[in-house]
Amino acid sequence: MKFKLSLLLLMISSALFAQTDKKLTLQLQDAVKGFNGQVGIYVKNLKTGKYAEINADTLFPTASMIKVSIQCGVMDKIEKGELQYNQKLIYRDSLLYPGEDILGSFKDKDTIELSKAVLLMITMSDNTASTWLQKIVTGEYINNWLEQNGFKVMRVNSRVKGREKIRARYGWGVSTPREMCRLFTMIRDGEAVSPAASERMYRNLGRIFWDDKALSQIPPYVNTASKQGALDESKSETVLVNAPHGDYVFSIITNNNKDQRWVPDNEADILIRKVSALLWHYYEPKSTWKPADGITKYMLNE
Repeated sequence: MKFKLSLLLLMISSALFAQTDKKLTLQLQDAVKGFNGQVGIYVKNLKTGKYAEINADTLFPTASMIKVSIQCGVMDKIEKGELQYNQKLIYRDSLLYPGEDILGSFKDKDTIELSKAVLLMITMSDNTASTWLQKIVTGEYINNWLEQNGFKVMRVNSRVKGREKIRARYGWGVSTPREMCRLFTMIRDGEAVSPAASERMYRNLGRIFWDDKALSQIPPYVNTASKQGALDESKSETVLVNAPHGDYVFSIITNNNKDQRWVPDNEADILIRKVSALLWHYYEPKSTWKPADGITKYMLNE
């Protein structure tokens, strides 16, 4: 009996190991060599199941990528009938999150549909819209949803009682590259909240304004769902690509970056583009597409 059990465990272990894409792992390791900071990457071919990883289970700041979980919380409330997707919200000056957000330019008592606030949160990464929606749903509710759906570490930190210490270290949200990819895959597969809610969320994630990093290395005629995050010391992006030869998902998160400039040639931004281009050509080796000459001046989104 012990021999059979050991053999079974060995077979399971071998099967799991076989799923690792060794070739891609080596290429990713080479791509991140010399980076002045910490890097976490998880990549999975959703057609074959093979994956590659670097620090995929390490905790990283999510920055604005946590807004995808806020969207899930909103949709869960709608699914339960506690909110309506097109209900009117009344903006108040006290909701302002300092910055250059579109919603932040509203006047006190202006109205906006909840659906548009969600779209601004995801598409434009509007912080005023995001903190407002989190206040409506509550960070505790969002974290409960994450826990109930099997997320072990992805959580909202800011404005959540009891998470002050982890907020001081990781900021608004915390996750691993692997769990970011899992959330995107759930949405793609119709398993986040409900098939209908997932479909709505997937459409929102396909309308991203901030397309100058990972998305810039993927042909514009290929559908993608994505979310970006950026702090002085951390840059990140999670993307699910509906590629011709099979969907793939990846998340790259950097932290403790030496280069903290907010410029197009920031070291982390360059790395994100590099990894995205590597993955596109790895999974689509016959593709001859490349960014158009002169496109750089049309990618200056801020």
